[in-house]
Amino acid sequence: MSSRHTFLHVPPLKDWSLSAAVAGILASTMGYAGPLVILFQVAEAANLSNEVLTSWIWGMSVASGLLCGWFSLRYRMPLLFAWNAPGSALLVTLVPGMPWGDVIGAYIASGAILLVLGLTGAFERLVNKLPLALAAALLAGILVNFSLDLFSQMTKAPLLGLLMFAAYILLRHLLPRFAIMLTVAVGVAILTINYDLSFTAVDWQISTPQWYSPSFSLSAIFSISIPLVLVAVSGQFITGIAILRQDNYAAPANKIVAGSGLLSILFAPTACHGVNLSAITAAICTGPDAHPNPARRYFGPAVAMLWYLMFGLFSAALVSVIQAFPAAFIAMVAGIALLGALEGSLAAAMTQSRDREAALCTFLITASDLSLLGLSSAFWGLILGGIIVAVQRLLARHGNK
Repeated sequence: MSSRHTFLHVPPLKDWSLSAAVAGILASTMGYAGPLVILFQVAEAANLSNEVLTSWIWGMSVASGLLCGWFSLRYRMPLLFAWNAPGSALLVTLVPGMPWGDVIGAYIASGAILLVLGLTGAFERLVNKLPLALAAALLAGILVNFSLDLFSQMTKAPLLGLLMFAAYILLRHLLPRFAIMLTVAVGVAILTINYDLSFTAVDWQISTPQWYSPSFSLSAIFSISIPLVLVAVSGQFITGIAILRQDNYAAPANKIVAGSGLLSILFAPTACHGVNLSAITAAICTGPDAHPNPARRYFGPAVAMLWYLMFGLFSAALVSVIQAFPAAFIAMVAGIALLGALEGSLAAAMTQSRDREAALCTFLITASDLSLLGLSSAFWGLILGGIIVAVQRLLARHGNK
């Protein structure tokens, strides 16, 4: 699809869609369920106060919401943004022992690096050289663990898992546009009957951000900034662009990276460690389950903007609401919601026969727990898959001579 943009304004009524709105709400909500647990681990390891944690969540939510609203409404594409989730895991070991001002300065530096990558066009040149089969395999390798977790969690709640999975399979044939929404409703109904859901301890006071002054040190930049950028590019931006390309959206990659870098800089003093194009949950908004008409799927991230802003205003309260649900339910919802995206990714990865072997290796490496030099399996899956493609094409050219 064309990347031609329009002026920023409220979507016309003809573009409003319940299924796209539900996809946007579900995708943004799922982003909180797992990654927030990691933030609590960072806070505990670094002895950060609840005040810091609340401000951190506020900054991530508001920055993500602003990016969703601006890019989805301006370019009329389902461009979903979130915080640097894989980077959160790195912070568990990187932040403790580091002066807090240096940590904030490192967040600003990582945003500045992304801004430069976007403004110079370096990122889009990299993406344009990436074979679609490898990008699809990269996405499939990430998604497969969520889908596998759907079934592994059934050992903890077999009745819940089996009924939700059966409902999804049935609804995909009867009401495909609303299959995910109705499957979640089935799960909530089962939990209401068989599980003690209690929200009495939720405090609905409006959360407020704090401002933390940055300081800059080379050790913090090399220890925090560079790893944050590497995992954001390899695990978020490239995968997110691959999702959009797979669904035929010609997204403005350089502007997306530059915009993410700018907002990361502006919100870093609130303790936000960085925002970027969403990868995993974005697939919920880009596929036909969100809306059969690709031109109307942008309504999902537009609604997600409002959802993010509400999460920011009531960050502590809404997080406690999500955590009131059992972890098995959250994992099952994620696995079910991403089954369609996994199916499409596997099909796209295996379409081109000449890149099939490289795509298979990319898929397997990405799906594994491989971690070298502090870089994720997604990074190495892409790198090693690219090497295989390059070597095979070089040998093919020499064989034809």
